[in-house]
Amino acid sequence: MAFTHRPDAPELPDFSMLKRLARDQLIYLLEQLPGKKDLFIEADLMSPLDRIANVSILKQHEVDKLYKVENKPVLSSNEQLCFLVRPRIKNMRYIANLVNTDKLAGRTRKYKVIFSPQKFYACEMVLEEEGIYGDVSCDEWAFSLLPLDVDLLSMELPEFFRDYFLEGDQRWINTVAQALHLLSTLYGSFPNCYGIGRCAKMSHELWRKLEEEEDGETKGRRPEIGHVFLLDRDVDFVTALCSQVVYEGLVDDTFRIKCGSVDFGPEVTSSDRSLKVLLNAEDKVFNEIRNEHFSNVFGFLSQKARNLQAQYDRRRGMDIKQMKNFVSQELKGLKQEHRLLSLHIGACESIMKKKTKQDFQELIKTEHALLEGFNIRESTGYIEEHIDRQVSLIESLRLMCLLSITENGLIPKDYRSLKTQYLQSYGPEHLLTFSNLRRAGLLTEQAPGDTLTAVESKVSKLVTDKAAGRITDAFSSLAKRSNFRAISKKLNLIPRVDGEYDLKVPRDMAYVFSGAYVPLSCRIIEQVLERRSWQGLDEVVRLLNCSEFAFTDMTKEDKASSESLRLILVVFLGGCTFSELSALRFLGREKGYRFIFLTTAVTNSARLMEAMSEVKV
Repeated sequence: MAFTHRPDAPELPDFSMLKRLARDQLIYLLEQLPGKKDLFIEADLMSPLDRIANVSILKQHEVDKLYKVENKPVLSSNEQLCFLVRPRIKNMRYIANLVNTDKLAGRTRKYKVIFSPQKFYACEMVLEEEGIYGDVSCDEWAFSLLPLDVDLLSMELPEFFRDYFLEGDQRWINTVAQALHLLSTLYGSFPNCYGIGRCAKMSHELWRKLEEEEDGETKGRRPEIGHVFLLDRDVDFVTALCSQVVYEGLVDDTFRIKCGSVDFGPEVTSSDRSLKVLLNAEDKVFNEIRNEHFSNVFGFLSQKARNLQAQYDRRRGMDIKQMKNFVSQELKGLKQEHRLLSLHIGACESIMKKKTKQDFQELIKTEHALLEGFNIRESTGYIEEHIDRQVSLIESLRLMCLLSITENGLIPKDYRSLKTQYLQSYGPEHLLTFSNLRRAGLLTEQAPGDTLTAVESKVSKLVTDKAAGRITDAFSSLAKRSNFRAISKKLNLIPRVDGEYDLKVPRDMAYVFSGAYVPLSCRIIEQVLERRSWQGLDEVVRLLNCSEFAFTDMTKEDKASSESLRLILVVFLGGCTFSELSALRFLGREKGYRFIFLTTAVTNSARLMEAMSEVKV
């Protein structure tokens, strides 16, 4: 399956404008401190900043030296210091310490703090408490939308997930609303809005208020994007907890894609140094394999290598004029393609080695059993063995969470047993992590009366639908049903296939998990777009225990072109995985839509577990 878009697919808006806006605003803020200055950048902002304004641009605007914000003595001798930071208390303490040290030494300098993406009152309070509020000038760099690819925008806020879904901190909701407001200002208002989840609802309401305040600015604009769909990460934890098997997802799980680029080590580059590679649609080799199931990638790359060799071989029969044209027009492109091909083949070999070592097939088999609700005892035994062998503390935690969510909580005996074994294997310092996972609903214990769900699930598979309905009703009076199982059945998340699922020519979005499971988040989006509302999905919404909304502005819809009505912006609050992006790209190709993604950050199962952990891994 060479993953290409349909010829009739709508054109994507040009998001390079967002980069230019962010760059111009940053330059404006830097120029408010005229003359030479040293810039202190927080580590989290270094990669996003590099995508917007590189060192040479900063130097053009009188930035002398660059420093990383870290707990080390400051060696700057410049008379003007500028700090580009996230609005965090620890950063304010760092700045206050530096200013107060200068005061004690009798040194006078100019200080400017630029908060990104916004300034919080709590930060100003800390500066006031430390007695330096009058010594520093504060500004905001409203940089909340970084285009990572032609169809992917990221807010680069990985802390959003923990802050909101664990701590209940709502401070980033305003940032989301402002980002959506900026998009509607630049690309026209969205005629149709749908969403599910508490955070999605709050973000939508705040965004609507911003729109009403400045309605005059966008009223005449023709909408470029027809639909927007907001979705909370806690609506679908299962998808985020599954091992990824599409190429881009596996690269992320293995090497960690950060801010759209990846560091390939010597084992991939076949040299003695690492190489930072930008992964986006401009990399022609990567763009063709990013959404492919990993089992198809090697075949595609070997075919590509043969084609490339054939193009090189063409030069043998050329005369001087043809050779000149070949060198000036084609050779550079062929060399670039050859370099990229070598890198991706190296990445595939490295992934294969690591996954073979981890017994990846056995792991995938266990995950599929958990998703389908079969062999739960054997799967629990596999997780126990995983913990006892100390394979990986993050992987063990992930499998326990997957077991818990698919079974609507662990039975008390299993919960206590797995928790005890985990703490004995990896250390008692992880006790607080279990508390966090329970609070977030990722790893919970069944209340008395919940334990019949697995039995109910197995029995219903052995009888007809009519009889299953009666059995389910009988069980309902005795026990609470497993929501994942019920949702899975309602939305047909586990495809029933005769024979083997054909991964070369996939029939549905389940291919992103080897044909075993359709991502719940993607299925919800598909169903709502089909209906253009939540009508007929009341039971699913009830089982998800989330608030949903749908809003259509007919005046804006009338202005929208048929092409823009096939463009859909999906907003993931709390992060999205590359598997979900691949699934929705597939859906778009099948249905004639084109999806654009906005996420608070790109995530995967390991990042999710690390966000919940109280121990730095």
